[in-house]
Amino acid sequence: MLASVLDFTSSLYLGLRHASASLRPWAQLTGGVPYALGTPLLARALVQQLAGLIGTERATLARSTLHAFWDLFVILAGNGAAIYVDASAYPIAQWGIERAAGRGVPAHRFARHDPDGLRRRLRATLQARSRPIIVVDGLCPGCGILAPLQRYLETAREFGGTLVVDDTQAVGILGLSPGALAPYGAGGGGSLHRHGIGGADVIVVASLAKGFGVPTTVVAGSAFEVDRFERESATRVHCSPPSAADLNAATHALTVNRRMGDVLRLKLARLVRRFRDGVRRFGIRMSDTLFPVQRLILPASVNVLAVHQHLQRLGVRAVLQTPVCRPVPSLAFLITAGHSESAVDRAVGSIGAALCAVRPRHGSDTRSLVIRRA
Repeated sequence: MLASVLDFTSSLYLGLRHASASLRPWAQLTGGVPYALGTPLLARALVQQLAGLIGTERATLARSTLHAFWDLFVILAGNGAAIYVDASAYPIAQWGIERAAGRGVPAHRFARHDPDGLRRRLRATLQARSRPIIVVDGLCPGCGILAPLQRYLETAREFGGTLVVDDTQAVGILGLSPGALAPYGAGGGGSLHRHGIGGADVIVVASLAKGFGVPTTVVAGSAFEVDRFERESATRVHCSPPSAADLNAATHALTVNRRMGDVLRLKLARLVRRFRDGVRRFGIRMSDTLFPVQRLILPASVNVLAVHQHLQRLGVRAVLQTPVCRPVPSLAFLITAGHSESAVDRAVGSIGAALCAVRPRHGSDTRSLVIRRA
């Protein structure tokens, strides 16, 4: 009889689920008016907390990163700007850039995590009296490697531009001064704290759906930029604000983060290390990071799809992906603080069993991968 299914596909990294019984009750889910006509009272306190957490002067909320990016690049480019986007930026940010480009805003790509390439592209393409908007993920969701934000910000300042960071993966996980008791850093404020950067020329957009388990988005930056976003945002005119459920869940998430966020992050780091130590015994390469998304880089002789299917038969769910940073099929295990040590151990054992069971391509023998476990 198959044991219960283990799910390693969820990005609720801290394991926060926000059951209705854990939240304050609300009289109605939505006020029925667009965001521009009424900011919910609970949102006013929440955005102050989020600005403090992320390390910016002000913050506001959007229904999703799609809502935020749909408006943001059009607003920022209104006074003569050109957009420069890291090639590995998450698709939703790129959709917002495509909208701006459709309105005539010049848009350019540069190679992933390549500050020197960005500077060369700026010198070659930036027009006189134009300013750059540099767009990058705080860390690459495919491999968990931190973007060189300090150098990007230096470049933005050199050319009089703005750095926009999609920090969806980092908020709730990364923080200040990483060390033995805080492997990801303390506080969960995200990439600005991790790199020790900030200023009026930095804007952070981050969904709270990953680290904090809440499907709403924060736009954080200087008071001037946040005020301008609120004044000129079309989605705030035509869409509702986050619902009462979202606002209460976000408030709950920040309370949990203050009380025990660092404990949850330490537990998460230990589980990730346990998984990595177990998988290493099979001789399998992995992404070189403690980020909760752990990618297995299997040899070309191994049928990744067949391994994935065998894991499913063993009751272990993982993610098939081909990330931009390494465009070959791979298996990813998303580990959360909600997993147990026994769940991680079972996943590791199932990986070994799947490798033994799957017939290798071209006559090679994947069992040699597993022998190293001894």
